[in-house]
Amino acid sequence: MKKSIALVALAFGVTGAFAQDLTSKKGEPFLPEAGDYAIGVDASPFLQYVGNFFGKNTTNGSPNWNYATNNFAITGKKFKDANTAYRATVNIGFSNNGGKSKVLDRSVSTAAVYPALPTMVENKYKTSSTTIGLAVGIEKRRGKTRLQGVYGAEAGLGINTSGAKYTYGNSLNPTGTPAVVVDPSSNGDAMNGGANITTDTYGNQARVTKVKNGLGFTFGVRAFVGAEYFVAPKISIGGEFGWGLGFGINGKSKTSIESIGGAPASVGTQEKEGSKSSNFILGTDNKSSFFGPTGTIRLNLHF
Repeated sequence: MKKSIALVALAFGVTGAFAQDLTSKKGEPFLPEAGDYAIGVDASPFLQYVGNFFGKNTTNGSPNWNYATNNFAITGKKFKDANTAYRATVNIGFSNNGGKSKVLDRSVSTAAVYPALPTMVENKYKTSSTTIGLAVGIEKRRGKTRLQGVYGAEAGLGINTSGAKYTYGNSLNPTGTPAVVVDPSSNGDAMNGGANITTDTYGNQARVTKVKNGLGFTFGVRAFVGAEYFVAPKISIGGEFGWGLGFGINGKSKTSIESIGGAPASVGTQEKEGSKSSNFILGTDNKSSFFGPTGTIRLNLHF
């Protein structure tokens, strides 16, 4: 962190002598103009790389834009004029994951005789998730040099949902010969890291057949203030801090399970409901990451 601060200070110092010159030697303007677009990325990997380079760190790796820490959102600006920009953040994501595994057919009573292969069946699972996030706002700028103050406000909306489905090769059968009961081992019924193994309301071992998580909804508004310094034409380093409020709610989840219980023993199914949850946040940006990585050093590219 000290190296990053020192590097930013160096950039300010080197260009400070030309603070009043708002065009390069080639006549290129430093500051954004009406009709310009801009994108912003976390500058920390680049600053750390340069700092390690000057510090002769032999383990210095290549910098990257580290999108995984930025809430997987695409952010950008459109300048209405030199002092006003519209901001937008978009995050639309869908994911599907799954797996298949061969396990022993537990209904077979006769052991395989070499070199015959044992009878196998297939377990399989599939998980899915959907995330949609949208934020819009307006940004104002002040300053007649390369050092520009920024301030404004924005609002955002987020929706997310997820679920899972599990299919088992061995059907439960407590009266069979041999009996087929819930096997929580990875060679039996456990899949997806064991996420499908649970208990029913009577405490019996159970396996999940379907999960539908409740719909998640979030809404937030914030005001922000910050600064940017243009180290080169249309390239700036800066950051911002914000204060605002956010509200979120998650609906009830539904989990379908099957287990063996009762007397005489039989196969039964249940649908278990989760509880609703909600949260309310009022404070600075460190209370919530709804609008992405604010408060960090940012590299802004205008074009």
